[in-house]
Amino acid sequence: MSGRKRTQIPVPESEDQVKKGVSLRQVRSTVHDHESGDVKPGTVKSQYFFKEGNPQRLGEEFFNQPCISLAKAFLGKVLVRRSADGTELRGRVVETEAYLGGEDKASHSAGGKCTERNTAMFMKPSTIYVYPIYGIYLCMNVSSQGEGAAVLLRALEPLHGLPLMRQLRTARRREGARPLKDKELCNGPSKLCQALDIPRCFDRRDLASEPEVWLEGDLQIGPQEPGLREVVSASRIGIDSHGEWATKPLRFYLRGHHCKGSFIS
Repeated sequence: MSGRKRTQIPVPESEDQVKKGVSLRQVRSTVHDHESGDVKPGTVKSQYFFKEGNPQRLGEEFFNQPCISLAKAFLGKVLVRRSADGTELRGRVVETEAYLGGEDKASHSAGGKCTERNTAMFMKPSTIYVYPIYGIYLCMNVSSQGEGAAVLLRALEPLHGLPLMRQLRTARRREGARPLKDKELCNGPSKLCQALDIPRCFDRRDLASEPEVWLEGDLQIGPQEPGLREVVSASRIGIDSHGEWATKPLRFYLRGHHCKGSFIS
């Protein structure tokens, strides 16, 4: 939020390694087309995909993984929001943050305390947690393995339905504000909630089965585009008052992506 330059640090591969402060190599992820009709011999189709109805939809098994793993796995996937008129708004996830549960002092579930507000964080993996900030903005998270653990969606690359996204975002801006660039539509946790019309009532719904919002694998990115799949980690944003947890490498993004997030405005 302050605008100071943040040092990029290697991606941790587990919660234990984050606690120990171990520096690890950066990782590259490869997208596999599990749903194409011409699967190569010997290839096993992913168990993560939700087969009923939409073959690209990611099912509950995808979300049932440790928080850091899920935060990285979200990158490159496509968040889809079906509006009331049937229009589908789509955005590729390009930045996330992991919140590890009770031990994580920057988490809403710090100390293992379950409240009316954060109940979704203690529900099964794939549960949506939508909470308000500053009384007027919303942020969307998804629960993972681990008591009280969840992943914050920080930024999307808008893919489909941009005119409606722009309309939804403009409605929340002051009159006479400059027109938004495409990359500015979803480049922040509250921006993406505005652009995809994610309401407070989505809190505690299931991203693996909810008919109005879901996650898909992105078949537009393949092994021929490895540069779009390099994951970078850094400290989380807006939690400077939480001691050592403010510097943990628990924010993940696709290196060099032009839609990597700002905070709200």
